[in-house]
Amino acid sequence: MKLKNLLILVLILPLLSFTTHKYYLSLTQIKFKEKAQAVQIITSVFMDDIELAVNKEYNLNLQLATKKELPNNNVYFEKYLSDKLSFKINNVAKTFTYIGKEFEGDLVYFYLEIEEIPNVQSISVNSKLLLKNFPEQQNLIKSKVGNKNKSVLLTKSNQEEKLIYSD
Repeated sequence: MKLKNLLILVLILPLLSFTTHKYYLSLTQIKFKEKAQAVQIITSVFMDDIELAVNKEYNLNLQLATKKELPNNNVYFEKYLSDKLSFKINNVAKTFTYIGKEFEGDLVYFYLEIEEIPNVQSISVNSKLLLKNFPEQQNLIKSKVGNKNKSVLLTKSNQEEKLIYSD
């Protein structure tokens, strides 16, 4: 009996390690840097999810983290993020600068910045990241302005929220 259970475990365990993740979550971290007068943004998403979304959106085959990876893929990431992620600082729409990306394990980190921001009383975030391809997608927004931390979870039914930092 023990041998049978062990054999089943040995056969099933490798199959489980090759399943795709079953949750869809991105994390966008926003920090206001007063000395730099800038809002710095880091968005992390699962590599396979963003690859699928960008491939479908622009009819591509990015082949991320392979030898066949498209050399100019930053152009597509910048366009995708600009189309799907937007910010208002103090009720004024702001355009971010795409700094670049970094791969770490299964994740892609995108670095963005909004410059010439002397102060922040509120940040409105609209995130449609991955929602077209993954209806269960959740986009977690975490922010820090001064000593105030705010978080919100955006979904397909709630794509925009305003975070207020002024008293």
